Amino acid sequence: MSGDDASDSTSPPNRRATTHIKTHIMKSEDEYDYLFKVVLIGDSGVGKSNLLSRFTRNEFSLDSKSTIGVEFATRTVTCDGKIIKAQIWDTAGQEKYRAITSAYYRGAVGALLVYDITRPQTFEHLERWLQELLNHSDKNIIIVGNKSDIVNMRAVSTDQAKEFAERHNISFIETSALEATNVELAFTNILSNIHSTISANKGTTIDEDIPSADDNVGKSSKIVISDQPMMGAKQKDGCAC
Repeated sequence: MSGDDASDSTSPPNRRATTHIKTHIMKSEDEYDYLFKVVLIGDSGVGKSNLLSRFTRNEFSLDSKSTIGVEFATRTVTCDGKIIKAQIWDTAGQEKYRAITSAYYRGAVGALLVYDITRPQTFEHLERWLQELLNHSDKNIIIVGNKSDIVNMRAVSTDQAKEFAERHNISFIETSALEATNVELAFTNILSNIHSTISANKGTTIDEDIPSADDNVGKSSKIVISDQPMMGAKQKDGCAC
């Protein structure tokens, strides 16, 4: 995607004031002001796992398989002088895993709603995913059109996605996990919006049901699930807000 395309593909209809945010490599994973749980939502195969690995570890796998169970990884950033640990959760979008959704969403304060620009059915399913997300709580959400590098196979236009995002008053961006286009921007935008919301409400984002993320920055953990609902482990880390 060209620089102009990357700029045009970002369309936050409810644009907030710009908040300074940058990556921050921590000496200690215990040193943070906020812990934000963000979930990746969308059909299987849209590239959620590669978006996760690109943002948290700057890695991409062409052989990436559909996630079996739930995986999360962490990365720490700074926003307006506050240290934020982002805990990013990824799960398979296949129907048979929908039993885990209540536990998956629990404690989340933001979501990336992902579709594949080459597969129109994944875009059509956004409405269903969005309603499921809103049924659990009203969160900061960004629509992500992934695989923007596959220009010759595009089946969902940027204008289509912008119209959907504007209709629902949600931000929108197109990304390429393969080329690392706009991946950083997508995640930092959602984290910035969450921080703005939390600061305005002077609230806390820590939920006792968010699993502990004692791993090093970028290290992922996997929770293998069965057909029964997945129950989260208790949060161990403290948070000085």
